[in-house]
Amino acid sequence: MMGIIEGLLFLAGDEGISIDTLISILETDKETIHNLIEKLSNKYLSDEHGIKLEYLGEKYKLVSKKEYKEYYQKLIEIDNNDFLSQSALETLAIIAYNEPVTRVVIDEIRGVSSSHMVRKLLSKNLIKEVGRSELPGRPILYATTSDFLDYFGLGSISELPEIEVTETQNEESNLFESRYKEED
Repeated sequence: MMGIIEGLLFLAGDEGISIDTLISILETDKETIHNLIEKLSNKYLSDEHGIKLEYLGEKYKLVSKKEYKEYYQKLIEIDNNDFLSQSALETLAIIAYNEPVTRVVIDEIRGVSSSHMVRKLLSKNLIKEVGRSELPGRPILYATTSDFLDYFGLGSISELPEIEVTETQNEESNLFESRYKEED
């Protein structure tokens, strides 16, 4: 079960995972989860691991150890010289066409978590935090920067090419309609 918890923590990423969620997924009691979390946390205390398990914001999260910060910084500097990946471009396009936008909206449009891409784009200074939404939890709003405009050779955000939005009908509703259509 420790391996399952570790995998769940990895998948949860920056969002972390609550004790109640772990109890629900693993179908076990709170004491068992606490024991497994403690064992996993102790495993990460050794110097052979670059991450540790922390309880932050009422959720368990895997975080990098601060003592290796200088190496992490080097990675960020190297990443800043890289070209943008397909997923980074997708995330950037969603932000550019919908700004200001929350990460939850970006995730909904992409269909996957974008927390890593948002961090990467922030570190490259292609996007920035522009405030907080009025939605519950007051999520951060993101928008593009002048570096974004420079990178893509744009004078302003209004110079972005027009995109044609086509609505696709949900396959499940098509399946329902095709199976249960009344015959003439």
